[in-house]
Amino acid sequence: MSEKPTGSAYFLEERKDAPERHTLSILVDNEPGVLSRIAGLLSGRGYNIDSLTVSETEHEKHLSRFTIVTTGTPMVLEQVKNQLERMVPVHRVVDLTVVGEPLERELALVKVAGTGEKRIEALRLAEIFRASVIDASTSHFVFEITGRSSKIEQFIAIMRDLGLVEISRTGIAAMARGGQGM
Repeated sequence: MSEKPTGSAYFLEERKDAPERHTLSILVDNEPGVLSRIAGLLSGRGYNIDSLTVSETEHEKHLSRFTIVTTGTPMVLEQVKNQLERMVPVHRVVDLTVVGEPLERELALVKVAGTGEKRIEALRLAEIFRASVIDASTSHFVFEITGRSSKIEQFIAIMRDLGLVEISRTGIAAMARGGQGM
């Protein structure tokens, strides 16, 4: 039975913060190479990007907005945020998860093939999920669905049994609640 002596730096308990899912919003100059530099910063620290969306949001100012969802410890994510803020084309980085519950939405296109009862059931369930039919033939549908990722996951899971063929997802678009902008 060995007890850890107190007062010695050699016996400090290891601090293990649990990984958390965070949504980062990054405002950058719209120029070549920015995406690879940001992705490289995260991958260089061993973090996977769970979702990434980017688009020019202010055409006159040539600014784009990245929304990145990743999982990591709060301490390392804070370091990543600080390193992102020091990058030359980056104007602002906001950890939307720290700010508060961000508004998050995603769009998916879901192709389902089927006839008879499965076809009728797919249409009925799509109506419940508020999915729109954007393409149809006698043997398939393509549904457009928007909402939280969990809603889209549920819809996809249900469609698997009804003839799911293909899925295309945009990734998460997010912003903070309230009247303040980025």
